[in-house]
Amino acid sequence: MHSMDNAAPTGLIEADKEYLLKVARQALEAASRGESLPPLSREALSLSLLEPRATFVTLTRRGALRGCIGALQAQMPLLDDVREHAVAAALQDFRFPPVRPDEVNSIEIEISVLTPPRSMRYESADDLLLMLRPGIDGVILESGFHRATFLPQVWDKVPDPEAFLGMLCEKAGLAYEAWRKGELRVSTYQVESFHEHSQPTN
Repeated sequence: MHSMDNAAPTGLIEADKEYLLKVARQALEAASRGESLPPLSREALSLSLLEPRATFVTLTRRGALRGCIGALQAQMPLLDDVREHAVAAALQDFRFPPVRPDEVNSIEIEISVLTPPRSMRYESADDLLLMLRPGIDGVILESGFHRATFLPQVWDKVPDPEAFLGMLCEKAGLAYEAWRKGELRVSTYQVESFHEHSQPTN
């Protein structure tokens, strides 16, 4: 039912994932209508849902990206992080217009729960290429005020490490070849991702 291709140990059981997807959909529906999010009861919830975690919420429509927003560092309980980023992916991804109510039923939600980023120590561009694990690692590039990340899922579309790093540099507002100079701060993380298994119809 769910994609486990990019799995990292998160302590989440299937019921937790189902609940997070349900909460994200409720947030998406409310956001599209301009409504505030209803309060959630925290009684009888798994402790895993209340631990601070960093997440990304990705929206796709008919297979095409429709919005993706998240955080790289844990700042709030997992449950709240997912709700906040579901709203942000719907309304605040500058690459897309805000999600309209009539689109909601054709949008599929994917949630990625991140492990804490770990800084990479590398001597050269060649070192960096060898250290990356395509399909496993999400990558963060930083240089001054420039920063960008690609989730591990991006490897599915950009499997070549050199192209992956070049496109990530461009996303950060840097030159495509900037990673070759060996002056960037690079961190990696893993995710456990799960998504709605079919297009919602209700």
